[in-house]
Amino acid sequence: MTKRGDEDAPTWRDPKRCLWPLALVVPTLPFQAAGLVSLTGAGVLWWWGPFFSFVLLPLLDHATGRDSANPPEAAMASLEADRYYRWCTYLYLPLQFGALVWACDQWAGGTLSVADGLGLAATTGVVAGVAINTAHELGHKREQLERRLSRMALAQSGYGHFYVEHNHGHHVRVATPEDHASSRMGESFWRFLPRAVTGSARSAWHLERRRLERRGRPVVSRHNDVLTAWALTAALFAVLAVAFGPVVLPFLLLQAVIGFCLLETVNYLEHYGLLRRRRQDGRYERVTPRHSWNSNNTVSNLLLFQLQRHSDHHANPLRRYQTLRHFDEAPQLPSGYATMIVVAWFPPVWRRVMDPRLRAHYDGDLSRANVRPGQGKAHANATPERS
Repeated sequence: MTKRGDEDAPTWRDPKRCLWPLALVVPTLPFQAAGLVSLTGAGVLWWWGPFFSFVLLPLLDHATGRDSANPPEAAMASLEADRYYRWCTYLYLPLQFGALVWACDQWAGGTLSVADGLGLAATTGVVAGVAINTAHELGHKREQLERRLSRMALAQSGYGHFYVEHNHGHHVRVATPEDHASSRMGESFWRFLPRAVTGSARSAWHLERRRLERRGRPVVSRHNDVLTAWALTAALFAVLAVAFGPVVLPFLLLQAVIGFCLLETVNYLEHYGLLRRRRQDGRYERVTPRHSWNSNNTVSNLLLFQLQRHSDHHANPLRRYQTLRHFDEAPQLPSGYATMIVVAWFPPVWRRVMDPRLRAHYDGDLSRANVRPGQGKAHANATPERS
């Protein structure tokens, strides 16, 4: 692991401290789109969210390079306790829901063409997708406020069961064939997506039912975190439909689908082909940095609260984003998430880019990798899959 000397801790200052609020650029994307349309008269700029995320952000990542520096160990406690960093995540939510309400007003106003309305839905969907990442950061914390904010952030995408499944399912089964959120070598994103979406909902329901049964509580009740999460989404959409008219519902559903599909794309690339070995007692080895793909691209790490330092997150789920560390032994993605999301949507390109890196990670021994069932080594060496 790359370290800085502990002797530097008393005078150490986070060099990115003033940059973390840049993450709040994302929930303002719909407002940015409106401003650009107003300035230029070009309706195509209602699609600003996808352009910003998958064209501009990769270019910025390339221009700014990577940052693998870690804070010194002696500074970790004070850095974790600094509430400034928490407010950077808290403020995402009012901006997120402000943008959603404003978007509903635009859809209901009758001034947008179908193409413009779809563009605004796509831009709002990017906000919803990154909101799941904000919920991910908040949902791992012990404080009740942060857990509640996490569930609220998930309401826009209709993916509230993620709160249950991610913490109690994915973190237990990560990098194993049993985990629906860990993609397998030779499995295209388009095969992975339905497995992940349905598996997430089923797993969350199973986990919550088991929790409630252990406590002697009815499964269908206000104590069920999955049902209450779905009810929160239904209530949100119902209120917006009453306030602005049912015309907004198709756009709300579209932006929600875009949001959770972005999440599942990120899930796809975070553990592709990586596998934890079984021990002699039948259990899997503990999670190590070698079981997650990492990226140190500076700009996308700032906008995603360092989600890309995923190895440390799995090793220390309660660790706050500002203290997540880079590990030299963790496998590295060739670029940031914004670029790799697009690559994942094109399976032949993905496999040309990622399969050689996976082979190198396991020194050519693919019996150590998580390979798509029924394919084996031959599939891993075959022509890239087309979906």
